[in-house]
Order: sequence, then structure tokens, then C-alpha cells
Amino acid sequence: MYERDVLSEDWRRPLRGKIPQVPAELDLVVEDADGGFCGAVVACDKEAVTLEDRFGRRRLFPLEPAAFLLEGKVVTLVRPAAAPRGPRRSASGSIAVEGLRAQVAKESRIYVEGVHDAALVEKVWGHDLRVEGVVVEYLEGVDHLPSIVEEFEPGPGRRLGVLVDHLVPGSKESRIAAQVSSPHVLIVGHPFVDVWQAVKPSVLKIASWPSVPRGVPWKEGVIAALGWDLEPADAWRRILGSVATYADLEPELLGPVEELIDFVTVPGEDGQPRTHQEGS
Repeated sequence: MYERDVLSEDWRRPLRGKIPQVPAELDLVVEDADGGFCGAVVACDKEAVTLEDRFGRRRLFPLEPAAFLLEGKVVTLVRPAAAPRGPRRSASGSIAVEGLRAQVAKESRIYVEGVHDAALVEKVWGHDLRVEGVVVEYLEGVDHLPSIVEEFEPGPGRRLGVLVDHLVPGSKESRIAAQVSSPHVLIVGHPFVDVWQAVKPSVLKIASWPSVPRGVPWKEGVIAALGWDLEPADAWRRILGSVATYADLEPELLGPVEELIDFVTVPGEDGQPRTHQEGS
């Protein structure tokens, strides 16, 4: 009376056209319809899925139609669609330029006080500066800034941006910066005694940067207060090595550096000298 034996097929599986397809996302819990192995998805490629049960045992299953049960219902597992990839970001947060080639450096320059400042700027903004063709050099101290600016001979298309430590009203650094007057020079700064302090303490797993008494060399005082058995050069390597992106730096440094990059790459509109001081 029957054309086929209704008990000869797997009663759990509905007609194939009605079986839903489910992406094999990580941690999805399913059961192998044939053997009863139940586990969470831990890996999936174009041909097979790996399940791990509650005892940590793993088994590999081919991605066949109607091969799994999800909450008691037959499903076909399929490889998840690849997540859309956004643009890669540089350490500064800007969109990275792929396939960047070396180019002739612009005449405009950015000067920073010392080698530590230069290393930190390079680590976070190095990609951006290479895209723009801007070179960073260091002053080895701010005392000779007016003569260095004069020697540089800034002008249209040859701008100079300067980053100064501890540029706050009334400081020695602010008095020296005030001696420079040129529409083609921008002097900005941060309030920190040393660029070390521009790294967030949490990045180094310390509560805060210690206060160093007057008359004590700042770097050595910080190292002693933190209990680091290191020379200043080694301490700096530890600090710099902890920095990965702009998010590891204080806003008081981020803003001035971004302003300098804009100044030496985008012509100003007012043609007037600009000096930015934190706290002014």
C-alpha cells in the first residue's frame, strides 16, 4: 500500500527544502544529528566545523545538509560570512595609507626638545608624518631656540613647528618661546616637566607620576620614587615600550602635536605668528 518504507529514513529530518541554514558562529551549541555528540562551535572552515563538549572533548564534523540539531530542530550549519573589514588605523588613530612609498621630505620641519620626545612622536605619529613627508628633529634643549629658528630661515613653504616641554606661563621655556616672532613658526607645548609624564600612569600600572623635590634631577628622582632599579635610558625603554597608540598618551600632548602637524602641512590663513601655551 505504500511506495516507500516511512521508517527507513531519519524521522528527525524534514524535507530538505525546508531545513534552515544557520551560521556556525563561535559558541553556538548544536548536536550532531547522527551520533548525538553535543558541543559548542570552536572553529569552522569551508568544509567542517569543530565542536567542543562540556568535558573539553573536541570532534570535527563535515558541513553536510541537515547534519545538526539546534534546540531539537534539524538545521544545516554553514560557514559564517566574513565580517566586513574596516580601514586599518595607524597608532595615531588616523586611517593608515597602504603601500606607502618613500617620498622627498618637505622643507617644513617639526622640532622637539630631545631624543625621548622624538621617539614618542615617531612611535605614535610616525606613519602620519611619513605620509606628509615631514621630518622630526630635536633641539637638545630649548635654550638656543631663537638662534636655531634664525638658522632654519622659516618662510612660505618652509614652516617650522616646535614642541616644548613645560610651556606654561612664567616658565623659562615660555620666556624663551616669546623671543621668537615669525608667521612661519608655531611653538606649542605641554605642561609636563618631561615628556615621560605625557604617558598615562595606568599604562605603566602606577597610580600617578611621583612628585620630585626641587634640586633633584627629575628622571633620577622619578626612578627612585618608583623603586625601579634602572638607568634613565632603560627606564625610558620601559616607558616607550608600554605605549601602543594615542590612547596611551595624555590629551595635553595629543592636541599640541596634532596642531603642529596641521601647521607644517596646511598653510595658515591669517599669516600671523602663533604660540600655543597650555594653561594660558
